[in-house]
Amino acid sequence: MEYTHITSETDGNIGILTLDRPAKFNAINQGLLYEIEHYFDTLPDEVGAVVIRSSGQHFCAGLDLLEHSMRDAAGAMHECRLWHRIFDKIEYGRVPVVAAMNGGVLGGGMELAMTAHIRVSQEDTFYELPEGRRAIFVGGGATVRVGRIIGASRMMEMMLTGRRYLAQQGLDLGLAHYVEPNGTAFDKAMELARRVTENAPLSNYMMMQAITRINDMSASDGLFTESLAAAIAQSSPEARAGMEAFLAKTGKRDNQ
Repeated sequence: MEYTHITSETDGNIGILTLDRPAKFNAINQGLLYEIEHYFDTLPDEVGAVVIRSSGQHFCAGLDLLEHSMRDAAGAMHECRLWHRIFDKIEYGRVPVVAAMNGGVLGGGMELAMTAHIRVSQEDTFYELPEGRRAIFVGGGATVRVGRIIGASRMMEMMLTGRRYLAQQGLDLGLAHYVEPNGTAFDKAMELARRVTENAPLSNYMMMQAITRINDMSASDGLFTESLAAAIAQSSPEARAGMEAFLAKTGKRDNQ
């Protein structure tokens, strides 16, 4: 597939996906969605983590309203489910994803950013959910992903008022895990991605697949699922090698 809305490259075992619609502030249209889906569907086996970044001064301005058309209820629901399907491929995909955010992270841009497992912002980053001011409703997963992070009450306030949260506020709320100086979010994201790839792939995969799902379960179901994830993760060759190395080191210390 020839990309026109994103660019892709690799740096060692790190994949780099760049939203590349700077003239549109990287607003999301169907073409961009399908290219993101294709990128994650065809991710090479040697890639152990992905960094998502954007060209231009804003991470993503949300839904491309110029290409948005009014649909009946069924059509609107199908469009939302398209977003859900593609964004699930990021959150529940094969490898961890780090988002490097700059400038505006608005509406659908927040929905995209919150699919990432680690989020790095810059001092110029800001967040908005403007759908309420536009007489529409979020449809790309915000009620689950954003609501899970900041809580239903604060998300409702963001949508009702169109309130803007700045970088430090976003960090305090959990929308980002790091705030870096302007122009350095991508460097920090790459540093974190490299660190993540030093983990065992199976351990990373179980963390990505299990933790948010357990958070949505009852305590009893969550604890049982945790036991399954732990049992599977420790079965990897990397886990066995790590345990043997630790025991050998501990044994030498005990003998001294």
